[in-house]
Amino acid sequence: MEIIKLRDEYIKLGQALKAAGLVESGVDAKFVIQDGLVSVNGEIEVQRGKKLYAGDVVSFDGQEIRIEK
Repeated sequence: MEIIKLRDEYIKLGQALKAAGLVESGVDAKFVIQDGLVSVNGEIEVQRGKKLYAGDVVSFDGQEIRIEK
């Protein structure tokens, strides 16, 4: 599981996928999110700009990202 430490109050979903190295670019993030391949806290999320806060867990392609403060 990848851990992302927040520098601000939140991080956007597309940025989190890039920061964790699960996608190579913002365009890649946009497509995998729009295609319904990403879930946040167990629910499919289709908004690239979804704000993630400490405690949120993102799942994509069999990998997980945990957001921490």
